[in-house]
Amino acid sequence: MAAPSPGYSLTLRVEAPASITATSELAAAVGKAGAHITALDVAESHHTHMVVDVSCNTTDVAHGETVRAALDNLDGVSVRNVSDRTFLMHLGGKLSVTPKVALRNRDDLSRAYTPGVARVCMAIAENPADARNLTVKRNTIAVVTDGSAVLGLGNIGPAAALPVMEGKAALFKQFADVDAWPVCLDTQDTDEIVKIVKALAPVYGGVNLEDIAAPRCFEIEARLREELDIPVFHDDQHGTAIVTLAALANALKVVGKQIEQVRIVVSGVGAAGNAIIQLLQARGATNIIACGRDGAIHRGGEYADAHRVWLSENTNPENFTGTLKQAVAGADVFIGVSAPNVLDEADIAAMNEQAIVFAMANPDPEVDPEVAGRHAAVVATGRSDFPNQINNVLAFPGIFRGLLDAGASEITDEMLLAAADAIAARVGADELNPGFIIPSVFDPHVAGDVAAAVEQAAKQVLANA
Repeated sequence: MAAPSPGYSLTLRVEAPASITATSELAAAVGKAGAHITALDVAESHHTHMVVDVSCNTTDVAHGETVRAALDNLDGVSVRNVSDRTFLMHLGGKLSVTPKVALRNRDDLSRAYTPGVARVCMAIAENPADARNLTVKRNTIAVVTDGSAVLGLGNIGPAAALPVMEGKAALFKQFADVDAWPVCLDTQDTDEIVKIVKALAPVYGGVNLEDIAAPRCFEIEARLREELDIPVFHDDQHGTAIVTLAALANALKVVGKQIEQVRIVVSGVGAAGNAIIQLLQARGATNIIACGRDGAIHRGGEYADAHRVWLSENTNPENFTGTLKQAVAGADVFIGVSAPNVLDEADIAAMNEQAIVFAMANPDPEVDPEVAGRHAAVVATGRSDFPNQINNVLAFPGIFRGLLDAGASEITDEMLLAAADAIAARVGADELNPGFIIPSVFDPHVAGDVAAAVEQAAKQVLANA
């Protein structure tokens, strides 16, 4: 299942005997070891030897050691140094602060800082709404985490979560010119998190909650939405739901089915699973079975949290009580946001004709995509090395761009649906096929289209207020 990935990219500085076949022999050894060469550069060339930088993608740390050993075992070859290109990218962090105004002389300083800044401060004191126009608030969001559920890595804490939050902030800037800043909190107490975010809110035009474990994340989001006058968005919930709905809308077109008529099985009832189910229902889905570790959530079951209770009351209309594997039999759609390898080939073969499989657990999906493709009409994953990657980057930059531009104070289902429609529409009818149901994150129009759709929906909400 595992394939070489840029996430495990190495550059090996190798000394080899000088010969016309040296570079080809190095390349052959790396290829035989199962790595993908991305670059090969001669750094030094001497009469007796040469120094070559070999860059390649590997599957994991152990595979990198295998590649190094393969080169070291060649006659006359030695590996001088190995650089991990991912760690090199993170050295010193991935963000910086750059002034937007020139500070060339005393006059500039007097306007940007004291004494001139006092007039701006007093204007905001008299009319707090002016902060949106006269400060960074109009284009800045907080990316907030407690480090309790980081990228499938689990509860690794706020300091270890910081590289992810930096990356998220970089994506906001790259794709939608939104200024975002990591806010990693050294507490996992719900009341304290809510209190801190409320205290920080005057700086920001929105809050993006990230990698906070369920069920605590539900209460934190609900309370902040209720108590703040800026939009609060939990990407693990709503970002995933938006892109999933966009992909499903197009997949249903491919197989000629309607969302109101299909039977959908969702594996995973945490933050993402709950949000996906609610957004699918908002779009018209009527027959959804949610499955946790113990099987289908159903009426009459005993559940420890309010969200599973809600699922038991609002999904599974036939009150199915079996396992995930039993639920998938005869289903039209499988959506996985749970754990690796919970389904096998026989399970996918037992689904309805023209089935749709979204196996989105990362890095290892619920079922091998190649195996699923033997029986399902459309297969999507959360991985970049398979077709149809369901990636939240398609949603969150444009969503916040639209919210900030509209001066929105809340997020509604109408905005989420508008974002999903905008993403789906980026795949034209003449392009749509089983291997292309969702646009690339590098489609330059996605963020703008999502922003425009969300801004329009947000302005409609403001107009009706």
